[in-house]
Amino acid sequence: MDENKLIITPKTKVLQLIEAYPQLEEVLIGYVPAFEKLKNPVLRKTVARVATLQQAAAIGNVKVEELINVLRKAVGQDLLEGADEMEFTTQKPQWFDSKKVDSEIDVRVMLQAGEQPVNQIMADLTDLSSDKIYKVVAPFITAPLIDKASSLGIKHWVEKIDDEHFNIYFYKP
Repeated sequence: MDENKLIITPKTKVLQLIEAYPQLEEVLIGYVPAFEKLKNPVLRKTVARVATLQQAAAIGNVKVEELINVLRKAVGQDLLEGADEMEFTTQKPQWFDSKKVDSEIDVRVMLQAGEQPVNQIMADLTDLSSDKIYKVVAPFITAPLIDKASSLGIKHWVEKIDDEHFNIYFYKP
């Protein structure tokens, strides 16, 4: 193992990982088929730069410890034990009421244009009134965004429409 190489942890960014270990891109895609989207240069520049492996595991619905260990094993690093799992609310919560949806953004268009929607969404969430819901339409679970919103006390619900369409609702109690 090259000592100067990146040590793979749950906090490692996906882009850092595939830049340090290009051969792991196929391993990652093999383990989490949703990451086939990383071949899209726009998503690679936007999402892969901010998403951590912990978030990637949550998006792919796999245990973060298993994902890290598959990647570490492929490059000869020691295996990881006991990583924290990231949980997303995927059951419709009691606070959800479609009449409370105050505003909405479809990030699929922004991502196609190579734009990073996080700043826009965080500004919108900051301005969100209490007891209102903000809807984000995305081609995948926006784990970094959910993390950031949760740290501000904003609740979320991820509604999977299909493999390429997710509605993520943010609620400020």
